[in-house]
Amino acid sequence: MSSLVSSAPVISPSSTSVALPSPTVPYASDDPNMPEWGPDSDVVPEPIRGSLGSKLLTYHNIPLELENSALLAPPTTDHGNIPNAKWPFGLSHTRLQTGGWARQQNIHEMPISTGLAGVDMRLEAGAIRELHWHNTAEWAYVLKGSTQISTVTSDGQNYVATVNKGDLWYFPPGQPHSLQATADSPDGTEFLLVFDNGAYDESSTFLLTDWLAHVPKEVIAKNFGMSQSAFDHIPGQELYIFPSAPPPDDASPPTSPQGHTSEPYSFPFSQMAARQFSGGTAKTADSTTFTVSKTMAVSEITLEPGAMRELHWHPTQDEWTYFIEGYARMTQYAANGNARTWDYQGNDIAYVPASYGHYIENVGNTTLHYLEILKTDVYQDISLNQWLALTPPELVKAHLQLSDQTIQHLSKTKPVIVGQ
Repeated sequence: MSSLVSSAPVISPSSTSVALPSPTVPYASDDPNMPEWGPDSDVVPEPIRGSLGSKLLTYHNIPLELENSALLAPPTTDHGNIPNAKWPFGLSHTRLQTGGWARQQNIHEMPISTGLAGVDMRLEAGAIRELHWHNTAEWAYVLKGSTQISTVTSDGQNYVATVNKGDLWYFPPGQPHSLQATADSPDGTEFLLVFDNGAYDESSTFLLTDWLAHVPKEVIAKNFGMSQSAFDHIPGQELYIFPSAPPPDDASPPTSPQGHTSEPYSFPFSQMAARQFSGGTAKTADSTTFTVSKTMAVSEITLEPGAMRELHWHPTQDEWTYFIEGYARMTQYAANGNARTWDYQGNDIAYVPASYGHYIENVGNTTLHYLEILKTDVYQDISLNQWLALTPPELVKAHLQLSDQTIQHLSKTKPVIVGQ
């Protein structure tokens, strides 16, 4: 390794064939930093990488250590500190109801996730997530089965649709809606909900039954212009999730004198063709295609074994990443020499604050499938490869001491996904 000197390197503007001067800082290390093991490895994990570290002398939690090699034996490129950016839904408390369940992740589980929160919800066939609203927007991706949604706008327009596996829905803040599992699958439905506020709490939504249980009966009767006896059987407390008869797929809302909504609140994302790359696929839905989705956008990614989502960042948008299946690792760079690597698998959540540089690599032997969900109306990212390719070459050479041949190989279009 060259010695440290005080002067900046001088590179010939016409050629890189001359001998390079000593750098102002040491060259980056070539030490290998592949994962030391994987979740299925038949090893006893130890906090050792090369000559660094030593064996544990106390208790091993082998299943947990196998899933987190980047924490127990981190790459030598990790440095400094970044708050925890991994949360498995399997560690979330589950709220059990007759007809389904729900579990959530917000800033209490992962404090770094200040901009977005998520809920994993399951409804048996016919079960209802009761009529409700909240002060955040709700974005959803159906993981299994199909879900019938309904909503009414402040203008009195209504909307009903059945949302299938891989499709989306979105409700603006404050707009009332309901969710019900169809019987298209005998198992009902499971879906991912994402909210544009990291402090969102699923137990703090505004529920129809909870509200009416706390309004005097005579006031309810006066409001609707009916006798009090008409409300003798309203619930005395919230229902939240409860069983019911499955709805027909072709259900339609009552005729509204204000008409139906002019824009759909669901989007057939599963029918959108994905862009093909050498190592996987990508497709995006944001307000340019799913018009009502004003605060959240998504890119659905698949990566083949060994492939990676290129080094990139999102200029002003936080990313809430949900891993559907497969095994991944991600390193986040947070400036000031701070970098940290995590391992992920299906049903894990990652969080990447705006402008943090990162990549996602498939470190398993099956397809990695995940969602990049951004807090924005239009999906944006900046490719490191494209940035360097479109920057004056002499500037790039001055920083990285790359050869002309290497610079010519840089891509002026975003690679997005890089094959093995």
